[in-house]
Amino acid sequence: MLNNKTMSSQILRISTGAYSTKGIKEDNEDSLGALIPKEPGLTNKGITIAIADGMSGCDDGKQASQCCVGGFLNDYYSTPDSWSVKTSGQKVLSATNTWLYSQGIARGATNKGLVSTFSVIVLKSTTAHIFHVGDSRIYRLRKGNLEQMTRDHRVWASETTNYLNRAMGIEPRLEVDYKAFPVQLDDLFLLTTDGTHDFINDKTIKKMLSTDKDLDEMAASLVKSAAEGGSNDNLSCQLVKIEQLPVAKENEILRRHANLPFPPDLSPGMILDGYRIEVELHASKQTQIYRAFDTKTNKQVVLKTPSVNYDDDTQYIENFLHEEWAGKRINHLNVIKVLDTDRVKTCIYYVTEYIDGQTLRGWMEANKKPYIREIREIVKKIASGLGAFHRMEMIHQDLKPENIMFTRDGIVKIIDFGSVKIAGISDITSLEQNDVKDENILGTLNYSAPEYHLGQRGSVKSDLYSLAVITYEMINGSLPFCDDMPEKPNKINLAKMEYVPSMQVNPMVPLWIDGALKKGCSVNPLVRYEAISEFIYDITTPNALFLRSGEFVPLIERNPLVFWKTLSTILTLVNVVLLCLHFS
Repeated sequence: MLNNKTMSSQILRISTGAYSTKGIKEDNEDSLGALIPKEPGLTNKGITIAIADGMSGCDDGKQASQCCVGGFLNDYYSTPDSWSVKTSGQKVLSATNTWLYSQGIARGATNKGLVSTFSVIVLKSTTAHIFHVGDSRIYRLRKGNLEQMTRDHRVWASETTNYLNRAMGIEPRLEVDYKAFPVQLDDLFLLTTDGTHDFINDKTIKKMLSTDKDLDEMAASLVKSAAEGGSNDNLSCQLVKIEQLPVAKENEILRRHANLPFPPDLSPGMILDGYRIEVELHASKQTQIYRAFDTKTNKQVVLKTPSVNYDDDTQYIENFLHEEWAGKRINHLNVIKVLDTDRVKTCIYYVTEYIDGQTLRGWMEANKKPYIREIREIVKKIASGLGAFHRMEMIHQDLKPENIMFTRDGIVKIIDFGSVKIAGISDITSLEQNDVKDENILGTLNYSAPEYHLGQRGSVKSDLYSLAVITYEMINGSLPFCDDMPEKPNKINLAKMEYVPSMQVNPMVPLWIDGALKKGCSVNPLVRYEAISEFIYDITTPNALFLRSGEFVPLIERNPLVFWKTLSTILTLVNVVLLCLHFS
């Protein structure tokens, strides 16, 4: 039994009990969990209790239910404090659903998907927040009255046959039931899967919950009763009892914490929450970036702070906090790491690892004529980092040489999460999509996929375009189109963009590599590769299609300068021969 005991009378305290068994099934595809935070930075997010039932008709029901429970208990606490419980829960579940659904699509067969029910209670201050999808259930016993707080999302095809019409991973867009209500002292909540509640009636449940048994014993008794009632499924239940409630004023304290102020003007030598500022690395009208020394860990770190210009812009603040959350969801060698903090923040900022090295832009300026094999290795590492984004259903959206760095050990890292888009969280407008996006596109138009300039949504192919442009520039020392992208691109001038074959700027580039670059840089996303891995393969291994298309390419197209010089030489020789014949 989990028990969050304290001497203080100002906090929420609960006790929990649980029991789960596979029943007559070969494997237990149910998952359950509870998290009572102890870290100062998490306690204001509340307490979470969750249960899930993986669909038994799918091969990976267990993985689906574990993903739902484990993902929520982890990702919910990574969301910004300024987000409401409803906003945080819905965004986390939406992102999880998108991942589950995409895995099912990738596997093809209908029985290979990742589908699960999911029900969770978030207890924050004196309020219970419930998120629910599927046919798991949440009950509440209050002063002798038993009430089912959720409704089953299933349809009965006959008296004996039913199917889920809503669950995690079934559809690309998730519809979640949400409700919030005040809790009272001694409220007892019961979370069950259908293998339990379908085989024991409400009268029996109420009677068993009204005993003085330990909560773990009570949970085991409920499961045993359902098994004796003929359950043919996994059986799970979880109990939560409200032991102590905080005083009403705590809500005001939480609101003050959630609405942290902007940091003051920072200068070298100042200390903010244990971070000593050393130097300002970058500043724009949206953010400031500082190198700092963590006096607690004795390590150099980077602090990113919002600009005071937006201290009254709630959307800007939300998206700055979203940027930190997105970064914390990725853990990959080739992506800069957003660091967790074990201290209470006094203002808005976030911390990343410090990279002592140079940007890809600096590397390109120092290496005017690099070997293609060296370029390939760098591009592979960038692609590996992008893969980490894409596996989490994220799109970087602002890949450019300035946002790629090398450590002193030669490790390539993608930096900056300011424009990251998370699939399934359509109601988040990225920090840079409006104000900053204007600046980034106008400043680095050549690396942004053309579809962004037409007001279209980005995709994995958009990141591929940026990677292909960067690869072209590394190989040829120039950009793949005749002129830089116009400052105000539109459908007409985008259609006039002409790809410059590598042979015109670097005759040493093989035709098959240029073919891969051209396909990756296609203005029309439908023409580009379906996956970045295909692009990497084609710049590494000769593609017969590009070789065949290059069997005969007129010299005037391959190298106009050589063509005209050769023609001039031939004409000169012809004239000399004719003159000789004339005077002979």
